[in-house]
Amino acid sequence: MAARTARSARTALALLSALALATGCGAKVIHGGDAPKDEGAAGASGRHPVTVENCGVRTTYDKVPQRVVTNDVGIAEIMFALGLEDRMAGYVAPDYRADRESVPWKDGYEKVKWLSKKEITKELVLDAKADMVFAGWNYGFNEGNGFTPEALKKLGVGSYVLTESCRNGGAGKARGVMPPLEALYTDLTTLGKIFGVEDRAAKLVTDFKKKVADAQATVPRDGKRPTVFLYDDGRDKAITSGAFAGPHDIITKAGGDHVMKDLKDSWPSVGWETVVERNPDVIVINNYGDVTAEQKKEFLKSYPPLADVSAVKNDRIFVLDYVDLVESPRNPAAIAALARYLKEVREA
Repeated sequence: MAARTARSARTALALLSALALATGCGAKVIHGGDAPKDEGAAGASGRHPVTVENCGVRTTYDKVPQRVVTNDVGIAEIMFALGLEDRMAGYVAPDYRADRESVPWKDGYEKVKWLSKKEITKELVLDAKADMVFAGWNYGFNEGNGFTPEALKKLGVGSYVLTESCRNGGAGKARGVMPPLEALYTDLTTLGKIFGVEDRAAKLVTDFKKKVADAQATVPRDGKRPTVFLYDDGRDKAITSGAFAGPHDIITKAGGDHVMKDLKDSWPSVGWETVVERNPDVIVINNYGDVTAEQKKEFLKSYPPLADVSAVKNDRIFVLDYVDLVESPRNPAAIAALARYLKEVREA
């Protein structure tokens, strides 16, 4: 009982701190209506208030958020790439074993506290005295466990939702409202306004677009494109990428034909009969979690229904890391890497 009382006291103190910080941050939600007339000038000079739109919700920030907690590795790296480490209270992310030394923003992992490898919670956010959480639907936000922007708002903590994860009003809770790379560029630009680093955001977007264009320049304009299936995980069914998750743009910009492009969602599941029917030339494996990429590859090669699928029969299986495939500043480099592989496939 004493331990529970002490824990409640700590949470209460954290709640008071979070409320104070959120008041200082001064984020106000606006549903519809016009932005302040000086929004453009305020954003361009780094002065506030600024008003932005995120997943259809307009929010005015009176001040720059000071203690942001992010959820998932790709989201943390968006903040790192923008040079916003000093505006972060910490990040939550499993250890996906991805290379963290060769990226330009590697210092972010040394400067920012790794708060947890497990699920993000309201208590963790309050203990960190966060004034904003940057996460996404199924990237931390989830009605099932009560961790939502609405729940955080009641605690005085603001939210920013990853654009890739915006719900689109489709069947169930389908996600995705724009092409994946556009979602990345949108988040960089919008966060640039919120944090007063618009020049840095604009340079990132320009550099990323150039990297993508350079990769596309290696793709023949004529001729058949290899068909590509993204395998995330799953045995009874395959978790894959639809039109609104990062792999769609990574595959198509790299010169491939995404076989699941008709699925208007981000990360849906499909039956194996659909994979067999569409007979991809190449399978890209999403490398993350307890099941290694090699184990996933062994499953694909040993699963009888896939024996005659072109990618399996010809051993054309390519691996990218999770952080390459979710919305992150690694997406352009992933396009370049896959473009090189698909070129080898075309020339074989």
